[in-house]
Amino acid sequence: MSQQAQAAPAAEASTKKLTFAKAINAALDTALAGDERVLLMGEDIGKLGGVFRVTDGLQATHGEQRVIDTPLAESGIVGTAVGLTFRGFRPIVEIQFDGFVYPAFDQIVAQVAKLTMRTDGRHKMPMVIRIPFGGENGSPEHHSESPEAYFMHTAGLRVVAPGTPQDAHDMLLQAIASDDPVIYLEPKRRYYESAQVDVNAISAAPALDSALVRRAGSDVTLAVYGPLVKTGLDAAEAAAADGTSVEVVDLRSLSPLDFGTLAASVRHTGRLVVAHEASRTGGVGAEVSAAITERCFEYLEHAPVRVTGFDIPYPPAYLEHFHVPDRDRILDGIDHALGRFDGVGLDSSERQGGSH
Repeated sequence: MSQQAQAAPAAEASTKKLTFAKAINAALDTALAGDERVLLMGEDIGKLGGVFRVTDGLQATHGEQRVIDTPLAESGIVGTAVGLTFRGFRPIVEIQFDGFVYPAFDQIVAQVAKLTMRTDGRHKMPMVIRIPFGGENGSPEHHSESPEAYFMHTAGLRVVAPGTPQDAHDMLLQAIASDDPVIYLEPKRRYYESAQVDVNAISAAPALDSALVRRAGSDVTLAVYGPLVKTGLDAAEAAAADGTSVEVVDLRSLSPLDFGTLAASVRHTGRLVVAHEASRTGGVGAEVSAAITERCFEYLEHAPVRVTGFDIPYPPAYLEHFHVPDRDRILDGIDHALGRFDGVGLDSSERQGGSH
């Protein structure tokens, strides 16, 4: 048997069809097995395996002192993790739901984000804070929020939001290996969607802070991340059927933002649409729109368009499908960026649900 033929089964074995949740689980398993300094901490993550079963089986494999069930006290969980970094550990904290992160906000923005600077670089903060975020999962209040802008505004934190199972796996391993604190946002409504994942491809993975062009296009750039990557690709497919070529850029990293990749796309297409679930005011779309206008003003054929959630508290489950941008709302935003509805009907300050 040739060496090439012998290598084939091993290559096949490294690629598996995994859900988003299982891809995260695989990355956590790898990190725990590879470095005894790595610990998992969170509410119900051990025996139960987490409310979404993302950490299922990890405590049985690695023990209760490596996968730790904590009290229901987010400030205490993050504060304990800060202390563990001073003892040489690399803690991974799970916040059970996005809306539960606020009790730990003081620890994250005043301690986690600041200690490296406060110690003049002598103390690193190799901590990952995993936060399931976003809506469209039929949950009650405080279970469907999008808090990314708070953390983007906090110097000293990396903020990432994978949008595919492969990225979920690779970006988590990269975050764990980083000496910087990382807010790792998991789109919970994508947890059970599956794709082929190469669990041995980390060495070839794009840099943690890089954006990726998921679909090439020439008429308009659509910037998305996390839960809306799939929605954006669906919108681009639908637009193509009508003769519109949409370039889909997956931002992946929200802090820092990869403006090089995004600006190159906008200079090519001349138009930008940004879509996210979070409220419009002060959101990712506002920062991206302003920064791209500064960098690409002479290339823009139309003002950047934002398609977002509304500036309201997250609505009850039976109304959330009106709140979260879907394929049709993104297509409407694309039409506006192409000037198809300008000056027709609503004033520009009143257009597009969630973007006015």
